[in-house]
Amino acid sequence: MFAAEGLSGPLGRAALLVGVVCSVFGALACIIGAKRNDLNVSRLAPRFAFGAVVASAAAFVFMEYALITRDFSLAYVQKVGSRSTPALYNFTAAWSALEGSILMWVLILAGFTGAVAWKFRRRREDQLVTWALAVMFIVLAFFFVLSFGPANPFAGGAPGVTDGPGPNPLLQNHVLVLFHPPILYLGYVGMTVPFAFAIAALITGRVGEGWLLETRRWSLFAWGFLTLGIILGSWWSYEVLGWSGVWAWDPVENASFMPWLTGTAYIHSVLVQERRGMLRVWNLSLLIATFSLTILGTFLTRSGVLNSVHAFSESNIGPYLLAFFSVIVLVSIGLIGWRGDRLRSPGTIDSPFSREGAFLANNVLFGVFAFVVLLGTVFPLVVEALQDRRLVVGQPFFDRLSTPIGIVMLTLMSVAPILPWRKASEEVLRERLFWPAVCGVLALALSVALGATGLAPLLAFGLGGFAAGSAGRQVAIATRRQGLRGLIGRANGGMIVHIGVILIAVGLTASNSFTNSQELKLVKGEAASFAGHTFELVGFEETEDDRSTSIKALVSIDGGQAYAPAIHKFTNMGMNIGTPSVKTSLTKDLYLTLEPPVKPSENEARIKVFVKPLIIWLWIGGLLMGLGTILAAFPGRRRRPTDPTSAPIAATDSIGEGAGV
Repeated sequence: MFAAEGLSGPLGRAALLVGVVCSVFGALACIIGAKRNDLNVSRLAPRFAFGAVVASAAAFVFMEYALITRDFSLAYVQKVGSRSTPALYNFTAAWSALEGSILMWVLILAGFTGAVAWKFRRRREDQLVTWALAVMFIVLAFFFVLSFGPANPFAGGAPGVTDGPGPNPLLQNHVLVLFHPPILYLGYVGMTVPFAFAIAALITGRVGEGWLLETRRWSLFAWGFLTLGIILGSWWSYEVLGWSGVWAWDPVENASFMPWLTGTAYIHSVLVQERRGMLRVWNLSLLIATFSLTILGTFLTRSGVLNSVHAFSESNIGPYLLAFFSVIVLVSIGLIGWRGDRLRSPGTIDSPFSREGAFLANNVLFGVFAFVVLLGTVFPLVVEALQDRRLVVGQPFFDRLSTPIGIVMLTLMSVAPILPWRKASEEVLRERLFWPAVCGVLALALSVALGATGLAPLLAFGLGGFAAGSAGRQVAIATRRQGLRGLIGRANGGMIVHIGVILIAVGLTASNSFTNSQELKLVKGEAASFAGHTFELVGFEETEDDRSTSIKALVSIDGGQAYAPAIHKFTNMGMNIGTPSVKTSLTKDLYLTLEPPVKPSENEARIKVFVKPLIIWLWIGGLLMGLGTILAAFPGRRRRPTDPTSAPIAATDSIGEGAGV
């Protein structure tokens, strides 16, 4: 074995120090090489990138080794380690608290830096690439310093400690903790790549369309990981927290949603610049906003300023993150102002009834949505800082403002895919909107027939059908012409993503608007009825181990399979954690939770039952969004960039003319 117990700390700190040195010298090599046009110096950058990758990987391995061997000489292991924690959750404990999460951020960012250095290894003379690497090294250096200094996971702990409490019980209650945080971080950190190229484009003055095409797939996959991470987080909330919901506008949820909104606006808006050379300032601003919001989100979740089930405990890294966020915003705005003359668009929007007009409206809408979420998340913190009083901005605020925005978004999704570039004639609109409109009317009629009521839900269902018909029309045309190969490419991959979004919108509307719930007192052998179903208590299961004691109530639904909502008491922390049990179908979920107090000796249990319509379509929609992202990453027919002064583009970076993501 490479390290004896007690050596993980010194070896981990040494690895972090090597990472700091590699990232700082990598940034210097890029900047000096670019300023002096010295290829010999620029050639050192990939070596430093490789060194940073090795250093971050070594540090992460040492951290995992310390957790696996229960090295309680480290303060981090004392905080999240435990001799009774199962192997899976002991492994995921590496990112279950502040210091470990920053270490994982460093590992992923170093991986992206190394990947960019390797991808463009034959273009060392290209100053756009050199400056982009310089920006990535600077960001990496900041996080290495953060991990080596105020958020050091290898700091020594109190002497004589031989056991710990283990991770937060909520983080050792479902296998999704293995997937959700790393995938979300891949999306968060992945946005560094297009941001770095945007800053490099401003520094070099090459603000045409070349840098966009260089980063198209990087942006798309980062957005895809962020999307999947948010979906998995919603699933985790549904499966673990026992409140039957998937999204509560929790501040930490909002911290991931804000960069997703601006990133989604960018993914759409970039098409206009590639096609027409327009919206250059918009696209730069959206990328800068997306990356800045990832840093702001990191500050919100890791500084201790928020009270949230997802947030980390209070720490001293808040000022560092806030200062870094401020530097990013000020430098970026300064660069945009400096290059203002070169950012003027060569074209204009000929008509609002055009694809570029729809994308501009899309930009504004996503920007407004992101601002609303930012305002509701940050405003209580500002009030507390200025007036020393706590203010809560709750779910009603977000629901009230997000509902009309969502309806307008569905309207745009219905119309935008069928609009041509430049201008649409009335004849074209009538022809292309006919079948989508029919789908919308049928969806509205079906929802009314099934008992849906309320203006907002009916609008959502009708517009969802309209938008699905619009996306389905384009997919049908593509597959009719080219078979299944017609699904490959940005246009039709984007339409698959749109269909996934529509399924999520419909599922959320149905589950939020038409959920029914009731608490049932079940006595063994006696059936109770609710919402057309019978529920019968079959018995109890009680288990105990070194980590927790558990009580499960076995409840038969409609005389069939028994489901087992449970309560677990984690002995090290004295916390009771409920675990729901869910019967899923294509039309609804029956969601059961066990309510305390539990009385196995009296053969009775209080069970809360939620009837949740169409929940499964949220997860199906998320899968479709992931599939569509992969399909959209591959180019359709090739075309050249609009700007003749842009950098040379590799054939693999060519794109189609797609309307979607």
